[in-house]
Amino acid sequence: MLDILIADDHTVVRKGIQQILQEGFPDCNIGEAKDAESMIEQIIQKNWDLVISDLSMPGRSGLDALPQIKLLRPKLPVLILSIHSEDHYAIRVLKAGASGYLSKDLAPEELVDAVKRVLNGKKYITPNVAEKLASIVDKNNGAPLHHILSDREFTVLQLLASGKTISEIADSMLLSLTTVSTYRSRILTKMNMKTNTALTLYALEHNLMQS
Repeated sequence: MLDILIADDHTVVRKGIQQILQEGFPDCNIGEAKDAESMIEQIIQKNWDLVISDLSMPGRSGLDALPQIKLLRPKLPVLILSIHSEDHYAIRVLKAGASGYLSKDLAPEELVDAVKRVLNGKKYITPNVAEKLASIVDKNNGAPLHHILSDREFTVLQLLASGKTISEIADSMLLSLTTVSTYRSRILTKMNMKTNTALTLYALEHNLMQS
């Protein structure tokens, strides 16, 4: 029997994904987790065939949890679902060890095919992501500055650009004020900028603002 774990902080989303999966895999056994911590606990307790995780959840994000998942279960495929544009996150989650990235808007049509693909040991990527991966191989392609940021730095950039204070970011990411301030300094240095205003203008220009 196929065992699939769904992690999403919205019950209605989990039930929707479950319905889609049961239509494509009638005999599958489906577990649920409402956040990254409960997802990790269930991964420790049981050998799942696949994890389908939301990108953005309270506390740790699905992206933050990926390194720990791969440490615990190196061969466990993880498919990331998100409302966010694949332009911003798909390559990041693939680099972190995910087997695929799928927009929630496409889930009704693409989820079953994506699951079949990753269960066969392949990656699920759209043609657009494949093109971006190919362009990254070319080191002279003039990639945007935010591509050099770490995953945490990229998240902090988005939050700073949206007007969040250091304290608010620390609370939302469960980090210390010192750690967030360090991330801010690294971002400004890497992107050769001096103020949050400059970061905001850059984020707006490159459509990086969180929805």
